[in-house]
Formats: sequence, C-alpha cells, structure tokens
Amino acid sequence: MHASASPRVRRVCREAEGYLELGMPRQALQVLRRRRDAVAGDAWGCYLLGESLRELGRYRSAVGPLRRSLALAPADAQASLALGWCLKRTGALAEAIRILEQAMQVGPETAILHYNLACYWSLAGGRRAALQHLADALEIDRNFLDFVRSEPDFAPLHRDPMFRSLTGLSG
Repeated sequence: MHASASPRVRRVCREAEGYLELGMPRQALQVLRRRRDAVAGDAWGCYLLGESLRELGRYRSAVGPLRRSLALAPADAQASLALGWCLKRTGALAEAIRILEQAMQVGPETAILHYNLACYWSLAGGRRAALQHLADALEIDRNFLDFVRSEPDFAPLHRDPMFRSLTGLSG
C-alpha cells in the first residue's frame, strides 16, 4: 500500500487484507465493493479487489482490477503474477507471458516469476524459454524443485532429456 493513500483507503485495504489472510475472499470483496470509489485510484486496493476475485475463481472479473493495479504501480511483481495467473486461466496465455516478461525487467532475481514463466512457456510450446526460466528459478531458489513433479504445466516437457537432467526426474 502506498504511504500517500488516505487514511480511509488504508483502513479499507487493511480490513480486506485481513479477510484475505483468513481465507475469506467473499468478505474482502464485500468490503472493497462497498468502498469502490475509495480504492479505485489505489494500486493496493485494486490489487486486493483482483486478488479477492481471483481467490473466488472469478478470473475474468479479476483481470480489470489487476490491470488497474499494475497501471498504478508498474513495478509490482505481485500484481503481475496475479494478473498473469488469471490471464492464463482465461486462455490468454501469450498475454500472461508478456506481462511476466515485463515484470522480469523490474525483478530479474524473483524466482517465482521465472518459475511461472517456465510453466507458461512450457504450455505455449516454448521449450527453450521454459527450460531457461526453470533453470533460473532453481538457481535462485532450489525449493521450487519440490513443485516440479506435481506441476501439470510441465507435462509437455516430461520426456525432454534436458528437463529430466535439470530436475533430476525420470520417466
């Protein structure tokens, strides 16, 4: 949240954030919608609105507020990740890749950006880009290896020798 946000916006965002932390996205959404005018110009408020919708599985509805959040705070990797996540699930994979590639300009050492890009490129058939981003994610944080085996996005790469070598996974 920006320090320049009004006390009212900060209060609304804190309340919504609390609901999200408690796993109550419906309540967060209600709080934000009741005070939509207060949060519409705030990057964090827009992010929380999008995140509430995303957690409710309303991916198409989440895209608008997440785009607005990113427009207000272009360097926000969290908003980029959430927007990419929703775009992927609405069939806009190429746009999801573009959003995360832009986020890489700001946070090239962010493992989750690399990991998600590896997933998206794998699905898009971009073998080389997928393997490079996966290698970068694992170099930054080896813990991502724990997710590779159960990640369905990597199914197109399961037989690839470089993927197997990189991950230590066998057939």
